Amino acid sequence: MIYLDSAATTLQKPPSVARAAAWAIGNLASPGRGGHLPARRAAETAFACRQAAAELFGMENPEQVVFTSNATHGLNIAIHSLVKPGDRVLISPWEHNAVTRPLHALGAEIQVAKAPLFDQQAQLDAFEAGLEAHPAAVICTHISNVFGYVLPVEDLAVLCRRRGVPLIVDASQSAGCRLVRQDALGASFIAMPGHKGLYGPQGTGLLLCAGDTLPLLYGGTGSASALQTMPDYLPDRLEAGTHNLPGIAGLLAGLRYVAKRTPEAIGQREGGLIRRAAAGLSRLPGLKLFLAADSACQGGVLSFQIDGMDCEEVGEALSHRGIAVRAGLHCAPSAHENAGTLEAGTVRASVSDFNTPAEMDRFVWEISRLCPHTGSTGRFSIPKQT
Repeated sequence: MIYLDSAATTLQKPPSVARAAAWAIGNLASPGRGGHLPARRAAETAFACRQAAAELFGMENPEQVVFTSNATHGLNIAIHSLVKPGDRVLISPWEHNAVTRPLHALGAEIQVAKAPLFDQQAQLDAFEAGLEAHPAAVICTHISNVFGYVLPVEDLAVLCRRRGVPLIVDASQSAGCRLVRQDALGASFIAMPGHKGLYGPQGTGLLLCAGDTLPLLYGGTGSASALQTMPDYLPDRLEAGTHNLPGIAGLLAGLRYVAKRTPEAIGQREGGLIRRAAAGLSRLPGLKLFLAADSACQGGVLSFQIDGMDCEEVGEALSHRGIAVRAGLHCAPSAHENAGTLEAGTVRASVSDFNTPAEMDRFVWEISRLCPHTGSTGRFSIPKQT
């Protein structure tokens, strides 16, 4: 199978990730829950994972790296820490439901900084205008999970610092394949999954905390057990209950893989694969590509539509041909609404460091066979690999 759904979760991972998770199941207990060897090993593994994340993402104190079950969990913590019912919150038009649903549930006043797709300057101008209303917080995805659009988060962070407005960054699509540094952004919170660009197991995530926090869950932490309130220090304040040590051990292996390869090298490879696929798809009649003119504005995600074909139908047909993509609204209806694709959705292909140029060529070939304007036999030749 050719797997092109890494924006949802990376399926192909470094072999060290599975080995680490399997080793943890038989060797690690719970950190902070005893002085015996399995508990000590668990504490050492958890700290090593925090330390690796702190080094990769520019956090001075590893204890400000909090384990979550996914990016959604981390975003909920961040939002509940900064936003009260009725507060005005400024967001990009490309946000995932992991941002918009918690805001709606809180009864926040949501202000959208609308701007055209792939227009970074217009997006920055819209944020600057929105900041005039003095929002309680700004929330921005680093890369759109639908279109791969790289938003101007670094410049936005400067505006937020200048206005004294806390910033939450959703790094779900950028962590591991783009430079994400808390020390450079100065964001109050940066949330990321462990199971996408960091190549960890599902059920893992990280929240980088530089701002004041409020617990989302309450319970045992293995520390300050006599208190009936959550500890007032990180990471314990936000980590109630038993840790996912197999996941954390696997995530540590994934972080080490990314650090060795470097996010810049991974992002460059993914961008090249997307551009290769786009070059082939652009030659097909009746196909609409959502492609940035400037390659620096797009990550490893490519959305498209085929005239006369339902997106879900395209996704299913590709699945039967051994290619995994995602079709529909991708849990981001706001992004589709802003791009004018809410009614039809899109087909999304997303790559990882483990995809190959040959897979991109096969993907384009199969699309050419599906396009009604090329016929079932197709009139498309696979380009020579370079």
